[in-house]
Amino acid sequence: MMSQQFTGRHFLLIMVAFFGVIITVNVTMAVYANTSWTGFVVRNSYVAGLEFNRKSREHREQVALGWNTTVTGTDGTFRFALADAEGNPVALKAGTAQFRRPVTDTEDTTLALAPASGGALDAPFALADGAWIVEIEADAGRDVPWHEIHRIIVRDGAIR
Repeated sequence: MMSQQFTGRHFLLIMVAFFGVIITVNVTMAVYANTSWTGFVVRNSYVAGLEFNRKSREHREQVALGWNTTVTGTDGTFRFALADAEGNPVALKAGTAQFRRPVTDTEDTTLALAPASGGALDAPFALADGAWIVEIEADAGRDVPWHEIHRIIVRDGAIR
């Protein structure tokens, strides 16, 4: 009967296997991180920083109006509507709705919004289910376009 002894060779094999697994996992994760979403948000962060004060002032002016918005998406139609502080519809002339996923840019899409009944803006849409960020710009007859961002959930072709 032969008994197995733990030798230096056994220890070396265990250490090589242990560190081999760690290095393999690290290389795999680094490759996936490098080939997935870049994290790109703005083309030029310096210019975006310079525009911050202007955008902040425009947002404060927009909020001061007290207008309310409605964003819906059913039956293959995306609709954006504005109502003034008294609840009267604001006639919108044109606009865009840019849809993007929170963590990737592979499914980004932009819709051209056209005037519809009640002063709203409509466009046909078909988005995959899941979380989306929609950035809306609309001509409401002001010097500065109406601008807002919503986080939405699409399920079964409708905004929930």
